Amino acid sequence: MMAVVCGVALGAYAIPLPRLGDALLMRAGEGLAAADVHVLWSIRLPRVLLAVICGAALALGGCALQGLFRNPLADPGLIGLSAGAALAAALAIVLGGQLFGPLARSFGLYLIPAAALLGAALAAWLILRLASHHGRTSVLMLLLAGIAINALCGAIIGGLQFVANDDQLRNLTFWTLGSLAQGRWPVVAITAAALGLGGVVLWRLRLQLDALNLGESAAYHLGVDVQRLKLWLLAAVTLMVGVSVAFTGIIGFIGLVAPHIVRTWLGPSHRHALLASALLGAVLLVSADLAARTWVAPAEMPVGVLTSLLGTPFFLMLLARRRHGFD
Repeated sequence: MMAVVCGVALGAYAIPLPRLGDALLMRAGEGLAAADVHVLWSIRLPRVLLAVICGAALALGGCALQGLFRNPLADPGLIGLSAGAALAAALAIVLGGQLFGPLARSFGLYLIPAAALLGAALAAWLILRLASHHGRTSVLMLLLAGIAINALCGAIIGGLQFVANDDQLRNLTFWTLGSLAQGRWPVVAITAAALGLGGVVLWRLRLQLDALNLGESAAYHLGVDVQRLKLWLLAAVTLMVGVSVAFTGIIGFIGLVAPHIVRTWLGPSHRHALLASALLGAVLLVSADLAARTWVAPAEMPVGVLTSLLGTPFFLMLLARRRHGFD
């Protein structure tokens, strides 16, 4: 709650706490400026809520994938969802007019998010096709296919950066580094719906994910339909992460850091890990966005830069702690 209050009140245009309550209620009060209400309701509040929703979605996706892979190093970017979204967004930015024609004008500002969501869905479909054989999906093949998709998408994005003009390159760079500048009420509604649907699916799968911690064979003998579990889990993660990435760009390490911290505190049970991961992911992204908006105000730093600065040392520490397990 403190992170949300600070995120709403602070920024290039600060709203003092005594006026914040009046602005929230849109109630005329002494010293309340019209700008307070406008900044709060049109800019600041939807942006902070978008950070809450997307942080929770990325953390939930990471928690679910760590349970699926039974590995604390897993996160939504590992299986190529973010890379697929990034490639589609890059195509929309650099070649939008040529590829989409009149659709580009029809979608307007939503062209890039729509393309990114489609790219995440296509990446998930391709990865599932590559990892499935005779009706069974291999977790190892999911991982390897994700690595291949990441490499391929990265190479194509590099080629698009080479042919992009200055404006396109600036937009592409800012999008791939992550930003919550798209925070508007319609965007909040769309991402909240995706989080709600995906979160409900993951919550219903929590006991099956706990059984999967014992291994696929043990889970099968406990009555878990492992193949069905994998498909539903990947569908839920694709929905939540795909929609989030579509509107915010690539924001790394939230899906890695938050679930691992939660599992360290609360243990492996998904009954606690899912809820706590969503809460911690929301707090981390709101805090990172607040720092991005205030450290270089009135300019804005890409929020993905800050989450990477937080996540990279954590990731290296995690690798160092587990290096004996890889020997």
